[in-house]
Amino acid sequence: MSSSLIQKYNVAGPRYTSYPTVPYWDEHTFSLPLWKQTLKRSFDESNQSEGISLYIHLPFCETLCTFCGCHKKITKRHDVEQPYIQAVLKEWDLYCQLLGDKPHIKEIHLGGGTPTFFSVAHLQQLIEGILAKASIADGYEFSFEGHPNNTTREHLQALYDLGFRRVSFGVQDYNETVQKAIHRIQPFENVENVTQWAREIGYSSISHDLVFGLPFQNLDDVLFTIEQTKRLMPDRLAFYSYAHVPWIKGNGQRGFKDQDVPKDDLKRQCYEEGKKKLLAHGYHEIGMDHFALAQDGMYQSFKNRTLHRNFMGYTASKTQLMIGLGASSISDSWYSFAQNEKKLEDYYSRLEQNEIPVVKGHVLSPEDLIIRQHILNLMCAFETSWADPAMYFPEISDVLQRLQEMQNDHLLVIEQERIMITEQGKPFVRNICMAFDLHLKRRKPETQIFSMTI
Repeated sequence: MSSSLIQKYNVAGPRYTSYPTVPYWDEHTFSLPLWKQTLKRSFDESNQSEGISLYIHLPFCETLCTFCGCHKKITKRHDVEQPYIQAVLKEWDLYCQLLGDKPHIKEIHLGGGTPTFFSVAHLQQLIEGILAKASIADGYEFSFEGHPNNTTREHLQALYDLGFRRVSFGVQDYNETVQKAIHRIQPFENVENVTQWAREIGYSSISHDLVFGLPFQNLDDVLFTIEQTKRLMPDRLAFYSYAHVPWIKGNGQRGFKDQDVPKDDLKRQCYEEGKKKLLAHGYHEIGMDHFALAQDGMYQSFKNRTLHRNFMGYTASKTQLMIGLGASSISDSWYSFAQNEKKLEDYYSRLEQNEIPVVKGHVLSPEDLIIRQHILNLMCAFETSWADPAMYFPEISDVLQRLQEMQNDHLLVIEQERIMITEQGKPFVRNICMAFDLHLKRRKPETQIFSMTI
């Protein structure tokens, strides 16, 4: 990739886990009754046919990783576990009362924070409590995020016995200097142990999260990390760009200086050379920042054009309704988004009043729904079309005008009523989606609120 293209298109932009993106949610027209209304509508439309997804946020971590942008609570006190589990189960009970019919669960994902901060017994209590009020849909997929330093074989076995077949481990980078800078010290042996245990137990999909663009990281570090990863051959990989947004995340990302973070050409070289290594090792590029072996379900869904993207990232199957449980979780009814209280005290307080603890959200307009689908198409299939009248919107001519220069740079091809992203254009998929983002075009942010696209 030419440095001129990097300099040209390396601007601040969203990652599009939703459209509209969170800074453009219209909180003034949103209300809890409207959220409940769209939730029930979506549930009635999709529960029997495809089931629902649950994202459960488990926010506790024993130490602060300074690269992390997640909502978390740092503590070494494990007496916080039981009250939190009880709160999440109460929230689930409030949803079940609202839904009426028994939910068919297609997906469960435990995220964080650090889900394996919790004891085996408390995780069993959580999942058994969830499933006691639901049935499991055909082709279900349960997954969780594990920290290599505290995930035990008992964690893996207990969750496997409850139906979990996919686990992702946060690796980031194997260089000690980088690990110290991001406050995430974990030797290769820890990652090797949890990966082997998961295989021995029978997990069908093991994923490692790698990050490029970390402080003090250079090209050799990235390539070394990928070579170490090859020794374990996880079924899928997330190869993320570090999002340096200290103005949003505060002191957590101020454990190093801005000049310690790789910039522009070096950062993109880390990705391009890393990608070459991954492809040479048998991985296939899936959507944005993801790779999978041919036998993995994510690659199969990409080939079958059933790949989906939501607040959990890429998923191998689509559900119209995703309910987020836990502090800061975001729910998606397709017709609206809703986010829970972020502070634990506020989350607990709302539940004590028997209220679903939603604090803000956005109801999607007919225009939003069309643009959302176009962005999903681009993110998941690298193309989109408005040949179907339902996918047409009046501003499409303006979008095409904005994309013309990208076509001149060979990043995409504009055909009659269709756009296809080229191989050269895949790293710029966020920029291409931004051309469709009508909220962003109508009200450009006065300050930087997104990470850089490249």
